[in-house]
Amino acid sequence: MTPAPIRIVLADDERMVRTALRVILSAEPGLEVVGEAATGADAVSVVRELGPDVVLMDVRMPEIDGIRATEQILTTLDAPPRIVVVTTFENDAYVYEAPPELNAWGLPQRVGASGFLLKRADADELVQAVRLVARSDSVLFPSAVRTLAAEHARGRRRRAPWVARLTGRESEVLRYMAAGLTNAEIATRMGVGPATVKTHVAAVLAKTGARDRTQAVIAAYESGFMKTP
Repeated sequence: MTPAPIRIVLADDERMVRTALRVILSAEPGLEVVGEAATGADAVSVVRELGPDVVLMDVRMPEIDGIRATEQILTTLDAPPRIVVVTTFENDAYVYEAPPELNAWGLPQRVGASGFLLKRADADELVQAVRLVARSDSVLFPSAVRTLAAEHARGRRRRAPWVARLTGRESEVLRYMAAGLTNAEIATRMGVGPATVKTHVAAVLAKTGARDRTQAVIAAYESGFMKTP
């Protein structure tokens, strides 16, 4: 029996961007673009009407921005879709300073976006992101995070007290997080179960004071725990 396609909504105020995304995604088996929106408010309406599986949400849009549209979708729908926030490094403060309720990788009781993707990502990364979040994984591409970390670490690198509080296993998990691995991939590398990895990730977030994986990795670069390019 052929599985149902992954239904996708594209939210971006630039028609050419939406067209490019539609062409790339529609060419892939098992992916179907079912709707588009040019403003944050329209994105909320289209998602409510169509009930997609995945939304690619641009950050800067008219009326309400993508972060607020994401917040509305995730807090008002009984069965919200998985959302990938699309950003550029010129707009990276939106991701870095996003409100806690949009936490993507934190504790289970925190609901949030499933990750972020750069507009400069290639077609393979785009398709991978959609497939990953559709099966409930999070999206964190290491090249994106290294660059984001470099921007925020510039001129402020310092040895943070939390580094000494990490256990050996937690340090190993943080390095894998910085490499962009999912919990399942980390579990395979470490030879442990996914539940153990989740426990380590939660401990890393608590000790770094981060609300999600992205901020934890940025903290790792800022502190010198990881080296920026």
